[in-house]
Amino acid sequence: MRKLSSKRPAAAARPRRARLTGAARASHAREIERRLVALYPEAHCELDFRSPFELLCATILSAQCTDKRVNLVTPELFRRWPDARVLAAASPTAVEGVIKSTGFFRSKAKSLIGMAQALVASHDGQVPPAMEALTALPGVGRKTANVLLGNAFNQNEGIVVDTHVARLAARFGLTAETDPVRIERALMPLFDREGWARLSHLLIWHGRRVCDARKPRCGECTLADICPSAAS
Repeated sequence: MRKLSSKRPAAAARPRRARLTGAARASHAREIERRLVALYPEAHCELDFRSPFELLCATILSAQCTDKRVNLVTPELFRRWPDARVLAAASPTAVEGVIKSTGFFRSKAKSLIGMAQALVASHDGQVPPAMEALTALPGVGRKTANVLLGNAFNQNEGIVVDTHVARLAARFGLTAETDPVRIERALMPLFDREGWARLSHLLIWHGRRVCDARKPRCGECTLADICPSAAS
């Protein structure tokens, strides 16, 4: 663990903004959203896909991996196994070889093939547009289901909470929760439902481009004047 230098002035000397609650927090959230919409009007899912099935595969592969890396892998994956019926019969070793660079390739291959087999067995090979049905598939949790519903089916059932969304929600003072599901539940009442899918993209884009995990660029952030975590 890196030790704090005794030569640096105490960061705590910067006055902290009071924690917002109730209507004030909701107003704060809407202002954050308004500014991010203006900054990223084109914000969208950065995984490449042409169908719900392709997005489901790409989202499973994106765990602990960048979208850029996934987008390099999926063209060959979809060329060889273009739909659930073909993927359901695939050799695990063959799938592992194609997706190896995404990391955790053995467990991901198992999830991909298991997901495809479940689609064939229970949904005639099609991706179901429902939260309960999606989360019953191998390798699919609530976050992945929210990605599918919001981006492939235009359904706002919840808010995608990945590492970027969790980090920014805490830094912006929107919630003190740390569990992804609790973070999602805390964010949902703060924003209009029809914008939940877009909200995730806005926070992810800002997290990747400005509000970095290690070195946030507060000096160039459009939210610096209202962010309780902004460096002075």
